[in-house]
Amino acid sequence: MMESGFVIAGIDPLILAGVALVAFIASVVGGVSGYGAGLILPPVLAPVVGVAAVVPVMSIAMAMTNGSRVAAFRHEISWRAILLVGAGMAPMCVLSAYVYTLLPVRAIAALLGAFLILSIPIRRKLDKTGWRLSAGGAVAGGAVYGAIVGSMTGVGPLLLSVMMGLGLRGGALIGTEAAVSMSGSLIKASVFGSAMLFDFELILAGLIIGLATVPGAFVARWMLKRFSPRVHLAMMDALVVAGGLSFLWQAWKG
Repeated sequence: MMESGFVIAGIDPLILAGVALVAFIASVVGGVSGYGAGLILPPVLAPVVGVAAVVPVMSIAMAMTNGSRVAAFRHEISWRAILLVGAGMAPMCVLSAYVYTLLPVRAIAALLGAFLILSIPIRRKLDKTGWRLSAGGAVAGGAVYGAIVGSMTGVGPLLLSVMMGLGLRGGALIGTEAAVSMSGSLIKASVFGSAMLFDFELILAGLIIGLATVPGAFVARWMLKRFSPRVHLAMMDALVVAGGLSFLWQAWKG
C-alpha cells in the first residue's frame, strides 16, 4: 500500500464541503441521466487530492454512487439485462487493457462517436416496428462496452444505448445501467490492481465523497417519477448524442 502524501485533516473544511456538494449534484445528474457523475467529479477532485489520486478515490466514490442507484431503483432493475450485458462485459473488461493497445486511440474515439450518434435514428426507426435488441445482441453490446470501459472513462452513453436497445426506460434504465457499471468498476479495480494505490487517507476521502453521492440517487428517483417517459427518452437521446460528439471531438483533436 503506497503513501499518497494526501492528508484529509489538512484540507479546509469549506473546500471539503464544496467537493461533497459537487458530488451530491453530480449524483443527481447521473441518477437522472444514467451517467455524468464520473465526468463532473474528477476536475473538482484533482486540485484537492492530486491528479495521481483521482482514479483510486473515484473508484470508491463511483462504486458507492452506482450502489446507491441500484438501491434506489432496485424494484425496477432488469436482472435479465444485467445477466446478458454482464456476460459480455465481464470477460472483455478483464481483457480490455490488451485490446486497447491494439487500436489507435483516435480510431476508437471516432468509431464510438459515430456509433452513438447513429444509434439514435436507427433505434427510433426500429422502435416503430417494435424491435428489441436480441439476447445475443445484448451480450455483444456488453462485450464492446467491457472492452472499452476497462481502459477508458466517459463511455456511459455506450452502455445506455445498449440498455435502450433492450427496451429499458425510466427507472429500469437507470438502475440496470448502474448495476452493470458498478460491476465493471469492481472488475477494473481488480484487474489493474487499483487497491495498491490506496492508503487510509485516500480511502477515507473516497468514502466521504461516496457518502455525499448517496442521497442524490434518491433525489434523482423522485425527479424521474415526475418526468414523462417521452421526455426522459428525449433527454437520454440528447445525452447519448452529446457523448458521441465528445468522442468525435477527441478523435479530431488527437
